[in-house]
Amino acid sequence: MQRLLKYWHTLRHLKPVQIYGRLWFRWHTPKVDISPAQARRPGLGPWVEPAPKRQSQFGPVTFRFLNSEHTLEGEDSWNDTRCAKLWLYNLHYFDDLCAVGWRDRAKWHKFLIEKWIDDNPPGEGNGWEPYPTSLRIVNWIKWAQAGSPLSPAMVQSLAVQSRWLSKRIEHHLLANHLFVNAKALLFAGLFFRGDEAVAWRSEALRILDREIPKQVLADGGHFELSPMYHALILEDILDVINADLRWPGKLDPGQSDLLRRAAMRMLHWLGSMVHPDGDISFFNDAAFGIAPLKSELRDYVKRLKLDAPERSTAAGVHHLRESGYVRALRGNALLIADAARIGPDEQPGHAHADTLSFEFSLGSQRVFVNSGTSTYATGPQRSLERGTAAHNTLVINGCDSSEVWGGFRVARRARPFDILCCDDAEGSTVAASHDGYKRLAGRPIHRREWRLTDSTLTVTDRITGSCRSAAAYFHLHPEAKVVEKGVIALPGGQRIRYSARGGAVAVKPGAWHPEFGRNVANACLVLTLAGPESVLELQWK
Repeated sequence: MQRLLKYWHTLRHLKPVQIYGRLWFRWHTPKVDISPAQARRPGLGPWVEPAPKRQSQFGPVTFRFLNSEHTLEGEDSWNDTRCAKLWLYNLHYFDDLCAVGWRDRAKWHKFLIEKWIDDNPPGEGNGWEPYPTSLRIVNWIKWAQAGSPLSPAMVQSLAVQSRWLSKRIEHHLLANHLFVNAKALLFAGLFFRGDEAVAWRSEALRILDREIPKQVLADGGHFELSPMYHALILEDILDVINADLRWPGKLDPGQSDLLRRAAMRMLHWLGSMVHPDGDISFFNDAAFGIAPLKSELRDYVKRLKLDAPERSTAAGVHHLRESGYVRALRGNALLIADAARIGPDEQPGHAHADTLSFEFSLGSQRVFVNSGTSTYATGPQRSLERGTAAHNTLVINGCDSSEVWGGFRVARRARPFDILCCDDAEGSTVAASHDGYKRLAGRPIHRREWRLTDSTLTVTDRITGSCRSAAAYFHLHPEAKVVEKGVIALPGGQRIRYSARGGAVAVKPGAWHPEFGRNVANACLVLTLAGPESVLELQWK
């Protein structure tokens, strides 16, 4: 019965297209079309240098993705089952064509493209799945616009890939997958001339016209509510603006304006969700080294000559109302709090059970961190990283606040409510409740309040209803060390004193996952509640 309920609470949120679309996608295999490619369209406008990728190719056939290095040993290596699925996906992306120093590896890239064409027959293997196909089409075209010559065989392969993708659009997955499918078809529809290119471009623009207003919220946040995916989608939109400049006149003025307004809102939102060290906060699926930095995206915006004024960094509370996150700044203390829903109801695949979690920095030093993401492989590690105890929030009865399961599934979901954000002369206050534990006996409701001043942070947790047990987790950055009872030492000598009321604090070992494939030891303060309320107070000078 519990399993049936879990399936029901997962499936009831799906849109009809996700159900019949999955069946169609599974059972319908389109015919490969290898007819000659139509002519290329010359670029009439400038091509602006895109945001750089991280170098991933370190030899003609040697690659490092997700902190794991492998070498292609034969044509079967493209689908080597000894490698993680996500690693193989990255192999087929060809991101290194747009990475830092790519010109120094141009001969490797040419050889690799030719090898990919020879080793990957159309429609077969990981490389022909829609997501890697989409990224590869865009990367090959960006590489060509930057001045790299494409041989007739490469152009022919691009046409075959684009035809295949046009018949394998991921309507059943929606969200970022559908977005990158549309981006790739648009690039192909601009790169080529002819009727089929017009059809690709028209389909892509239909999707983007529909998806941008849906996926980019009014406050600028991407609706999957992951800072990492937000930065990736922002990069996608900037790439489309770049392509619009390269092949002018194929998007109507309203579409061009839609892209530019979305990009500016997204850049502003990202500015609220990065720490003073310049990198993203870890809410939902997030890790370093996957998406461009905010500074890299801002530089891209400048090269595109878009008007992007800097967001104010004045002290006080800034509530991103539609996405649900809250940023509070006092002195050199920064709090980013999660009063957000876990993501779009129909596609919370990148969601974590992190409601009412937070991250905290003093100056450029992170102090409290959510635990991050090291893997997408279904299993205990993935479940652990998505679970509530891996985040800076309250666990009741040892359960997750939202029922995350499998690799990318969520059954019953926490809903935040009664959100309060206010400033006064001395500090900022943020408070919110959520009902994720209401499914448990005693129907407990969790309410949390953060109070931030120039020298203190107070986190108060209250439970209404009843429960067997409750513990609040506070994960420290690996460089923030508990050096004695009640004292956290930061690099450079600054110390934070902490104390608790309403329960006992234990220091337990933990792990931070700042990148895919990385686990870094850290410490976690676990405050076990003795009653319905607890308070953790931090003080620093």
